[in-house]
Amino acid sequence: MRILYLGDDARHGSALDRARALSRLGHAVRVVNPHRALPASRWLNALHFRTGYRLCCRRVRRSVLAEVSSEQFDVVWVDGGFAVSRRLLGDLSRQAAWLMNYNLDDPFGSRDGRCWDTFRRSIPAYDLLCVVRVENLGEARALGARRVTRVWRGYDPVSHRPRKLDAADLKRWASDILFVGTWMPERGRFLAELIRRGVPLVIYGNRWEKAREWPTLRRAWRGPGVVGADYVKAIQCAKVSLGLLSRGNRDQHTQRSAEIPFIGGLFCAERTDEHRQMFTEGREAVFWADAAECAGRCAWLLNHEVERERIATAGGARVRALKLSNDEVMAKILNTLFDHPVAEGPPHIGDRQAAASGLALHFVSPHPGPLSR
Repeated sequence: MRILYLGDDARHGSALDRARALSRLGHAVRVVNPHRALPASRWLNALHFRTGYRLCCRRVRRSVLAEVSSEQFDVVWVDGGFAVSRRLLGDLSRQAAWLMNYNLDDPFGSRDGRCWDTFRRSIPAYDLLCVVRVENLGEARALGARRVTRVWRGYDPVSHRPRKLDAADLKRWASDILFVGTWMPERGRFLAELIRRGVPLVIYGNRWEKAREWPTLRRAWRGPGVVGADYVKAIQCAKVSLGLLSRGNRDQHTQRSAEIPFIGGLFCAERTDEHRQMFTEGREAVFWADAAECAGRCAWLLNHEVERERIATAGGARVRALKLSNDEVMAKILNTLFDHPVAEGPPHIGDRQAAASGLALHFVSPHPGPLSR
């Protein structure tokens, strides 16, 4: 099957991981990065972010259409799509049977202001919209989504595979309590409190110098964000890895929730309904409600090596059993698209049911649904 994949093609980005997963499922994937049409100007990009990419839609549309010319596809898969306009989707509907969108962000929340305006106006053009938050289901329908489904965030079986470690790796990446991630105000307060409580913390990530608590945090900060093999090695060499949420993004779980256990790390995160659906507390992951409880959990874990290893091993087995790899999640999405073709409205190319025939054999997983044991 031919898939036009509109998404970020950054080397170590999760969007490219998802495109590669579709290739591993046996599909011919053509990756086009619509963001390359945006100006290489921090000031202009900040303007576009604040104005919902209205001012650059035509430029993005021309760039994408010039790349794909008159090529024909079975599916247009948009990853994110903050600058993909409804008009561009209308053009692409003449070159593909289905249009679908996977959005890892929270385009209906308030954190990003007007950033997602263009995306929200485009929602009715998609045959299927995939979200990762329960709240997004009703919010998407309210804006005209034809069909919307929710999937769980996962890990990439290739990018996040555990690496073979040598003495130099162990020396460079060893840590007791690790957090890898970008600064956010609530994260600064939380991690500074952990340090004040004596937690031997190591931080890798960007923008931490902006934190009000930087004088406290700087002693734990080892450098900017780590990606690729370095990200995996940092988690492998940590005794405990923290998973922090984004309040502005209404997170109850993140990609770290699956990546850390898959890599082999011990996942220690905020106690949420979704985390408790994913893992048995104390057996497959460790949870907390605030900095005081987190500090206590970390102190206990550092003094109990056998239990640490047991929990980390069980957590890795759990995420594999949940089928949260990119390959499995992408297969679920495609099965959802093909098993329930849209009845209302004209098909894009020919008959949808006929176009779907024979394609289901490429996919290995059933519809996404509640996590179960």
